[in-house]
Amino acid sequence: MSQPAYMIGVDIGTTSTKAVLFEENGKVVTKADEEYPLYMPTSSIAEQDPDRIFRAVIQTLKRVMAQSAARPEQVLFVSFSSAMHSVIVVDAEGKPLTRCITWGDNRSAAWAERLKRDMNGHEIYLRTGTPIHPMSPLSKLLWLRHDHQVLFQNAGKFISIKEYVFAKLFDEYVVDYSIASATGLMNLQKLDWDEEALDVAGVSRNQLSRLVPTTYALKGMKAVFAEETGLAGSTPFIVGASDGVLSNLGMNAIEPGVVAATIGTSGAIRTVIDQPSTDPKGRIFCYALTDKHWVIGGAVNNGGMLFRWARDEFAASEVETAKRLGIDAYDLLTKIVEKVSPGSDGLIFHPYMTGERAPLWNANARGSFFGLTMHHRKEHMIRAVLEGVIFNLYTVLLAMGERIGRPKKIHATGGFARSSLWRQIMADIFDQEVVVPQSFESSCLGAVVLGLYATGRADSLHIVSRMVGATHVHKPIPEHAEIYHELLPIYIKIARNMKEEYEAIARFQQKREL
Repeated sequence: MSQPAYMIGVDIGTTSTKAVLFEENGKVVTKADEEYPLYMPTSSIAEQDPDRIFRAVIQTLKRVMAQSAARPEQVLFVSFSSAMHSVIVVDAEGKPLTRCITWGDNRSAAWAERLKRDMNGHEIYLRTGTPIHPMSPLSKLLWLRHDHQVLFQNAGKFISIKEYVFAKLFDEYVVDYSIASATGLMNLQKLDWDEEALDVAGVSRNQLSRLVPTTYALKGMKAVFAEETGLAGSTPFIVGASDGVLSNLGMNAIEPGVVAATIGTSGAIRTVIDQPSTDPKGRIFCYALTDKHWVIGGAVNNGGMLFRWARDEFAASEVETAKRLGIDAYDLLTKIVEKVSPGSDGLIFHPYMTGERAPLWNANARGSFFGLTMHHRKEHMIRAVLEGVIFNLYTVLLAMGERIGRPKKIHATGGFARSSLWRQIMADIFDQEVVVPQSFESSCLGAVVLGLYATGRADSLHIVSRMVGATHVHKPIPEHAEIYHELLPIYIKIARNMKEEYEAIARFQQKREL
């Protein structure tokens, strides 16, 4: 009788790292999650401790092995997903000179504007696929080069968090095409560093990691980490891809016209195409999944964290009631919010609490409620927050629609998918059926599907169709969709007309933080 085979998918996220142990058929055996803080002392700073994240990777691997009956030799591979756009400056010995500067860090906002205005930024975007925005490592490198010159001059390499993890495990600096395609530094057609982007950033090729396919395998993990994790030192580590593109794969959203919508801490809308493509208006990204699969779409800064913000700021008494009743606070809030009519009785929320990426690409954008009257209560405000997040994603889908037409299917996942109300709001605003796959761990599942393809145990990525099922299907309610269609133009017009006001209020807030 043959031994069972296992696979591990690891997702290095913004607020936690997850490791999921799968059977080869995609069934989840066990999983582990390790949280870590995001340091945000001002509205512009968003950093993490890279060594804390590395320890989270080790601890989650250790826990899934300890919690299962899997023996080291039964693990086929470990495959990785990771958040995009991070930058860590390390010295010649690989020691961090900075924290991990995340996608949410806006300190390079002024340089992103200069890049866009004066430094041929749009042409660089058209070749590299990463919109010009403070999230982009290209913008971060410009800021470091000019505003932190001593630090920049002492740099040995500029790397992402996934590169940092692999360097510690294997003493090798490699970056996959997917993470590299989200730096603003890689030419999508050539699958090589873009010379103009390197020149603008002021970095040389040897200050960046070696480019490798997303299917590249690292072997020979350091003995100390093999022993600690409970894995064999010979276990292949598949370098993998970014969390966004792997989420599409893990949701079985890889056929033409199938769109993946994800709302976790932040959110995104994405679809897979077979050739790299960028947007003349610069509104959407283009990132690699493999050299034959490319993902276009838009990421938004503000997703599920706004439901948490609304819970914390508006619902202290409901949280206490939920504790007393032994139920989840979000479930209680959902029951209360369900009593509010769709459209929140004319209350519109713009969810730009941490600036915004798609569709505005404006780090100075700020959140607001519009239409408040004496009639509105906190439950209206909470529902408006949930609707505002979906409105924003829908405006990204409208921009994508100019490239792909109307989607054939919408697959949705992320923490928001645990809320039946929020899923229905998406179906109503999108005015389309929304399907929620069985696994909420789409990036980890996508990582192991890529691992099966990389190791030759699957001849195509379409094997995912046998590993993911549908849990919930929501159809739009026509009368609700009609209300949202009436409110959407108001939502869009306000955001478009507020650019000067966003800049002014951001400038005012930043002065107070100095």
